[in-house]
Amino acid sequence: MLIASKRDVQKHSVHTLVFRSLKRTHDMFVSDHAKSIALDDESHKMKMGVKLKADYSAVLHMPVLKEGTDRVSQLPGSMLGHQSYTQPGDDPEYLITGTHAYPSGPGVALTADTKMHRNPSEGGVHSMALALPPSQARLDVSRTASSVGDIHRHAGGAERSHPPSTASLLEAGGTRNSTLARKAPTMPKPQWHPPWKLFRVISGHLGWVRSIAVEPGNQWFVTGSADRTIKIWDLASGKLKLSLTGHISTVRGVAVSNRSPYLFSCGEDKQVKCWDLEYNKVIRHYHGHLSAVYDIDLHPTIDVLVTCSRDATARVWDIRSKANVHTLTGHTNTVATVRCQAAEPQIITGSHDSTIRLWDLIAGKTRATLTNHKKSVRTLALHPRQYTFASGSADNIKQWMFPDGNFIQNLSGHNAIINTLAVNSDGVLVSGADNGTIHMWDWRTGYNFQRIHAAVQPGSLDSESGIFACKFDNSESRLICAEADKTIKVYKEDDTATEESHPVNWKPEILKRKRF
Repeated sequence: MLIASKRDVQKHSVHTLVFRSLKRTHDMFVSDHAKSIALDDESHKMKMGVKLKADYSAVLHMPVLKEGTDRVSQLPGSMLGHQSYTQPGDDPEYLITGTHAYPSGPGVALTADTKMHRNPSEGGVHSMALALPPSQARLDVSRTASSVGDIHRHAGGAERSHPPSTASLLEAGGTRNSTLARKAPTMPKPQWHPPWKLFRVISGHLGWVRSIAVEPGNQWFVTGSADRTIKIWDLASGKLKLSLTGHISTVRGVAVSNRSPYLFSCGEDKQVKCWDLEYNKVIRHYHGHLSAVYDIDLHPTIDVLVTCSRDATARVWDIRSKANVHTLTGHTNTVATVRCQAAEPQIITGSHDSTIRLWDLIAGKTRATLTNHKKSVRTLALHPRQYTFASGSADNIKQWMFPDGNFIQNLSGHNAIINTLAVNSDGVLVSGADNGTIHMWDWRTGYNFQRIHAAVQPGSLDSESGIFACKFDNSESRLICAEADKTIKVYKEDDTATEESHPVNWKPEILKRKRF
């Protein structure tokens, strides 16, 4: 039987087989090339009806946007329900629409009967984008288009970060452009800030100066150093007022309380100390950290102290009872910096594991983890007026928004290990780096308006020019920097500078993309 079936197969020449293959291919793609084939109107209407009912039944009752060239269509009164109408000029948040329900033909102009059509709801705005585009029609010169961006703006859409696109509507002959001309978003012009200049160099420490804190009354400030001492300096004259000894290793953090006459310090000797400034001696120790303590901060409204350590934890202490209220665990490497604020989240930490954590102080648990940085996060700075903060790392300086840590923008250009950040009420952000450079930034736009690299003090190597800490005094007229050449440098604004003598070197450019 197998042999018989083989004999029944009809043999064809190669030419015939190739021709058949070509014909089948042509029949398969004929619809793409043979435009003259007429569509069956009844079949097409049935197909579109089924598609509309299946895909758009939930929004068929809503107004339709005609490809950005027609206004929001005014449906019959029975379908509009609660929507109200008013006369032009009553409310700026109304859009003008034609009186015809679906004006599709050319030359449909506004008449004296033109009503005002109320804007759609948020859901209606999104549904308008689903409308199928009609055939391109000529427009009358008197008509204007409402783009989706315009509807969002009037209807109160949630997405307001991108400016609406500008549509070029008419060509010279009065015909519609085939494409929408988009205006590129530009960076807003930065606010002018006077440049800062070196005002005073204070020497006295015998080791790297690692930390700074300013007294609430703005009379003096305190520094901690690798020479194991804490020194208190007069802010006006720069003279040494007092030296405190007690730590047996580098003092990495100092904080002055605005609620009591206490000074708090922490160091690489794992110790956290509370100093009574009326007696100039230690009155409390806070025991618990298993390794060097790198930073310290005080809660502004309650008697709570927060420290962070190389043991990958941050600890919350009751100042009076010395109790370890919470041990904040979750970081997988050294916690290098900690900041407290009165509002939620009350504690923010940055770590060498490249993450930032926002903590719930009541529960002692992580509220959010920010993983955008690719390098160690060594410093944090909270804006004194806005509900925002900045973080410094070797890859970028990043700005964030509270309470959930939403990313705002990158400040790129300080290509070094960022050890410290400080920001004042005027929107000046200062970043200090391991190579001794200081960059001044405009907070709002991220524009770098000044770069400083001060010379090291005589007798020091050029490599000893690192900036370990910087802080504005309470008047925000002085910037105090702790450096690796064992000095404290004080900067102030240049009073003689003007916008003409130090102009903003700014050019309109494409808006920076939010890189993560």
